[in-house]
Amino acid sequence: MQTVAVLSLKGGVGKTTIALGLASAALRRGARTLVVDLDPQCNATATLDPDDTKATLADVLETPRPAVLRDAIARSGWGEEVDVLVGSESLELLNDQDPDPRRLENLSRALRELGPLLEDDQLPYQLVLLDCPPSLGRLTRSALMAAHGALLVTEPTLFAVSGAQRAFEAVERMREEHNPDLSPLGVVVNRVRPQSYEHQYRIAELREHFGRLVMPVALPDRLAVQQAQGACVPIHQWGTPGAREVSLALNLLLARVLRTSGRGRHRTESWPDTDSDSANSSADENEGDNDRNVVVDN
Repeated sequence: MQTVAVLSLKGGVGKTTIALGLASAALRRGARTLVVDLDPQCNATATLDPDDTKATLADVLETPRPAVLRDAIARSGWGEEVDVLVGSESLELLNDQDPDPRRLENLSRALRELGPLLEDDQLPYQLVLLDCPPSLGRLTRSALMAAHGALLVTEPTLFAVSGAQRAFEAVERMREEHNPDLSPLGVVVNRVRPQSYEHQYRIAELREHFGRLVMPVALPDRLAVQQAQGACVPIHQWGTPGAREVSLALNLLLARVLRTSGRGRHRTESWPDTDSDSANSSADENEGDNDRNVVVDN
């Protein structure tokens, strides 16, 4: 099971969009996925449209017991292979900036119970995506305690680049002080307009700061993303040219994330060959021309 924290320390950069896009790409691949909605805005929960639950993530963080965890997980409206650990506005009350270190471990304790909770006919989760709020309080720190890898999200704008730098520093501090298994998986640039000089300048700035951590795949700025989210539909199922372009980028991003996280002690043997599948996706969807718009040359 790969556990990936998706974070930024600046709001509005599309962090939840990336988390949902990766869930959509994993669904397309047939990999069972759990989305953990740590953001008190609960946008991931709303888009995944799960049934009502008896408990929420707020209850799990206060009482990380198997029964509470079971009551807080629901099947999403996307299908049986994507589940949600549902968020709640009351999470904001738990997001203190100087939390007790022991409380930071509650999410990790809860996620360790995922396996024993499964029924005999259920497949294990292959991917757990932690959608973090845009702040470095208890919620984001709890995610970094529980994660194997951290994916940093930014836009190609001045303040978003600064937020990515702060997020990277937070990941490094958490790795050094609390979670030695945590590693930065990369920086993904969202909402790119390839013809924008400002965007290209900021991408070059990101490369200067982060080097090869900048993902070679960037997400293009397409209206289809907002349309699919508004309809509570996976981006891979939206079907417009813009959606297909974004979906191709997400397939490549998922492959890169899994390949990077697979270099550590948490291996990914249970996943199909991501590189060949991405190549097949490109051929199947006839997106060769669009690929130039979403791949950032190293």
